[in-house]
Amino acid sequence: MSGSRVQVRLERPARDTGAVRVLALHGLAASGTSWRPYAELASPGVELWTAELPWGAAGPTDWSRHGDPGEWIGAALAAVPGGADVVLAHSFSAVLAVRYLAGIPQVEQPRALVAVSPFHRADPADFHWDDAAHYLGIFQEAFEEAVRIASVRELAPQTRRDMAVLVRNRVGPYGWLRFWESYLRTPSVDTRALGLPVLVVAGEDDRLAPPRDAAVLAAALPQGQLELLPGCGHFPMAEQPRLFADTVHRLIAERIATPSAAATRVS
Repeated sequence: MSGSRVQVRLERPARDTGAVRVLALHGLAASGTSWRPYAELASPGVELWTAELPWGAAGPTDWSRHGDPGEWIGAALAAVPGGADVVLAHSFSAVLAVRYLAGIPQVEQPRALVAVSPFHRADPADFHWDDAAHYLGIFQEAFEEAVRIASVRELAPQTRRDMAVLVRNRVGPYGWLRFWESYLRTPSVDTRALGLPVLVVAGEDDRLAPPRDAAVLAAALPQGQLELLPGCGHFPMAEQPRLFADTVHRLIAERIATPSAAATRVS
């Protein structure tokens, strides 16, 4: 099923009669496959949908030159039959999801959000020129880390670097600019408008999205909860899949006690 430049697919049906529909949104230059470790551990009542977004590994190269990327968060939500109860959003998508959901009426928001490895600052004065240089400098490093996590076998360091360069070049300067612009806009997000429970998950060893950003975001939310996961970096769902899944399922059990819909039929 698809929306404007957005595709969603049923990654794993619920195995119970009732279903909590979960929509998972990948980060920059990633894909829906980044959620497969979670899909393997999802509880029986979870119906997991994944989205392929324009900024994904196989998306169009011109996505960053047109419009507001946050609009595609709305397109992904609209593409899920019956709507999503819970949204999982990683990294760049977490930034966009927080801003998009804060800008729509609370009655249209999902029942919960899990913001994974988000970038967020509370005050425009928290940004400095050195920050721009830092994030430009580690842009390729972020993709090297993504390649390492996604690889099914150990890659030689040079091979990993070469693959990361290809990803970096595909994203391009405009893609980096969209990331940086979205990060810069986080202090202006009306976090108080998010009336839903938000679980903010971060790895204690994340060198890309500082855990302090996650703490600042959680503290700014009316129903924010922070979970720092030990022994993992920017990709908690892949580095500590069991711990990540248990954390998500606690949120579902505590805040979404009853499923909202019958499970989607798979023909």
